[in-house]
Order: sequence, then C-alpha cells, then structure tokens
Amino acid sequence: MAEAGATTYQNGKGLAYPLTKMNFLVQVAGVEGTAAFSEVTGIEATVDVIEFRQGNANSLAPVKIPGLVKHGNVTLKMGYTLDSAFKTWIQECVSEVRGQMPRNDVQIEMIDINGGSPQTMATAVTGTRVWLLTNAWVTKYTAPDLNALQSEVAIETVELAYEELIIPN
Repeated sequence: MAEAGATTYQNGKGLAYPLTKMNFLVQVAGVEGTAAFSEVTGIEATVDVIEFRQGNANSLAPVKIPGLVKHGNVTLKMGYTLDSAFKTWIQECVSEVRGQMPRNDVQIEMIDINGGSPQTMATAVTGTRVWLLTNAWVTKYTAPDLNALQSEVAIETVELAYEELIIPN
C-alpha cells in the first residue's frame, strides 16, 4: 500500500508501486547523448520574504510580500556516462581557455532501470519525475579519488549553477 500523497507508477503487470529513488538521466540541450547519475542533490527554489510597513498603517505588524526567487547549485554524482558529449560540455565550462560560458537548459529525469545494466537505460521506465534547469552551467567538477587498493566505483561530481527551475509534471 502506497503512503498517502506518494507518487506511484505502473509496472508491466498493472501493479502500482511507490516511486523509489533509483537513477537519473541528465540531458543537456544542444549536447548530444545522455549521462546517467546515481545521486542528484540541491534542486531547490527559495522565495525571499520582503517585510514592510506603511507609515499610516493601523497595525504594527509588517506586510509580507514575495521577493526574488533564488536557486541553490545542483550536485550530480556519476559513475559513468553513455558517451563523451556530456564530458565535453563539462570541459568547456571549467576550461581556463574559453569564450562565452556555455549555458544550456538541463533536464534531470528520474528513472527506474529495474535492476538492469547501463545498456538497458534506453528501454528504462522514464518520465516519472522531471526537473528542468534553465541556463545551467558547470561551476565545479571533482574527479574521483584514485586508490588502487580499493575496489569502489569511481564517482565523479559535477556542480551546476542555474537560473530557473521548472517542474513540468
């Protein structure tokens, strides 16, 4: 039984399950290919509160109105990409020698690969949750820790700054 208010999706047998945190596909407008991520953090929007009081108001309490909308940076952690186009975009953003900063719209889509391999990404259940980041660019790239004595997955981290968050669904 799904929790009240929980998002559910249909599996191939018509059963509904609560949406779990699985994997994420990231597509950058104007960049061929798709990158897959195991962790996405920092998708947020905050509205500043502006307080003021008119001089002739009868109340001593201030009036509150919405101000600027601010967005934090999004951090993506990946163990692999499906092609090198996403890595090329990262390189263009963090390179010391560049022209204009390559700002692109970025789509982050939560997927359920049902325990499959990276090769099954193309046939994965998609469209369950989507976030669109407008005018995004890479503000930080962190390479994986390299230690031959450990058998962990090499995780790269990419931090994106963006101007607007759109949640279409």
